[in-house]
Amino acid sequence: MANKDKTLDMTDKRILSALRRNGRLTVAELAEEVGLSSSPCWTRLKRLESTKAIEGYVAVINARAVGASEVFFIEITLEHHDDRMLEQFGQALMDMPEVLEAHLVTGDYDYLVKIVVADAEHYERFLRQKLYRVKGIRHTRSTFALRTLKREISVDPLLLPSATSS
Repeated sequence: MANKDKTLDMTDKRILSALRRNGRLTVAELAEEVGLSSSPCWTRLKRLESTKAIEGYVAVINARAVGASEVFFIEITLEHHDDRMLEQFGQALMDMPEVLEAHLVTGDYDYLVKIVVADAEHYERFLRQKLYRVKGIRHTRSTFALRTLKREISVDPLLLPSATSS
């Protein structure tokens, strides 16, 4: 659900930016960082959560630490582009735990998918046992990352033009 009240003032953006850096801040710590007392900070935080400006809180897991060290990007072209096919294919991607991101895109292919697996053998199993069993794929092309130079999981609202957010 989109943010119902699209207007975010600078204090809202400072709250979001602080939480982006450290989602485990207490309300008191957050309030101090953004220059509010705890009660108004808590009220703003609850509003940002209820309007879905904050979609949730997560732990960022180091993939290598848990044995998933290979990142692959897959460009996928579908045979057909009707609503039903797009919906079914999108749902199939969402049901695959290896898929970290899946984007319906414009251009030479239909989907750009990011997956993380343990190694090339795991990637082959993913292709054969999961992805290629989904009906409607015309073509895929894969690329693997040699190294990740930058990885962010959310946008910094302080870097965006003022007044609105979606």
